[in-house]
Amino acid sequence: MKIGAPKEIKTREYRVGLTPGSVAELTARGHDVFIESSAGHGIGISDDDYVDAGGRILKTAKDVFDAAELIVKVKEPQLSECAMLQKDQTLFTYLHLAADKPQAEALCKSGCLAIAYETVTSDDGRLPLLQPMSEVAGRMSVQVGASSLQKAAGGRGLLLGGVPGVAPAKVVILGGGVAGENALQMAIGARADVSLFERSLPRIAELDRLYGPHGAKITYSTQLAVQEAVRDADLVIGAVLIPGAAAPKLVTRVMLKDMKEGAVLVDISIDQGGCFETSKPTTHDDPTYEIDGVVHYCVANMPGGVPLTSTYALNNATLPFILRLAENGVHHALAECSHLKNGVNVANGNITHEAVARDLKMSFVPYTS
Repeated sequence: MKIGAPKEIKTREYRVGLTPGSVAELTARGHDVFIESSAGHGIGISDDDYVDAGGRILKTAKDVFDAAELIVKVKEPQLSECAMLQKDQTLFTYLHLAADKPQAEALCKSGCLAIAYETVTSDDGRLPLLQPMSEVAGRMSVQVGASSLQKAAGGRGLLLGGVPGVAPAKVVILGGGVAGENALQMAIGARADVSLFERSLPRIAELDRLYGPHGAKITYSTQLAVQEAVRDADLVIGAVLIPGAAAPKLVTRVMLKDMKEGAVLVDISIDQGGCFETSKPTTHDDPTYEIDGVVHYCVANMPGGVPLTSTYALNNATLPFILRLAENGVHHALAECSHLKNGVNVANGNITHEAVARDLKMSFVPYTS
């Protein structure tokens, strides 16, 4: 199979879809791999590194799109990239279509088959291709939240863990999935006063067994409980996920008026529309804004802030699926693997993921191989 990895073009996005290690695995099996020139430069991977792994360097993104049957990316394609996709091509990347109707329409117009990392499933019901970036984003959320709490950043001027004789910051985490658990680990490690809200009773019990002894409070999430916790919080981390669908708005505009001046909201869910009513996507260049005295951090590609870690973590998860697609052919691989088939969001000009179609108010047409 002919496989291509273009350079990412989203603002401050230095991750790359394939590492030299992944390229070597693919070329050793007889596949042709095309990499756009300088695709890995932002994380110290040279064109020569890819050539040494058996890849071929092409000058432009268009050259890569024209040469490849399977396009492997990291972030959702920008509209200029959607315009380069063709009917006989497969796109494998994060899509997050429920919050991006223009991208969804452009992908449908292209006629390509688009497989979203974030809706591929596993036998245990997890989302294996979302997990590594959720781990990164969860851990980063505490790091950026602590930085945003500094006075120079518009925050309250609090040290997350306090010092002897001075109380630590109160951290509230909404959602106990992969991102929420990783945020919890980091907040506990920073010696913050941590509360996590979750709706799954088995998950609450699991998190309580793991982290309750360390002082974290694991609580069933109700609207009133969240409202009261947010009012007293110094840092609120939104880590809510409904696979494929838009995130629910757990913190309303009205609730902001009762929050502390200089409190911080970090919205990990922003790729899915955000779980705070006042969230809007920001970039690494300009990551925060303030509403009603509350600092909002809503960077839509948080793991892109640590692209070296993120690229290798993502490739560890995606490579087995890329190999399956390449070795078996796309349609045969999808017919054989229901978990990979669950990742199909666009095919034959239609939205093929029910939750995405519902949120975008577009027609849902199930994918058939």
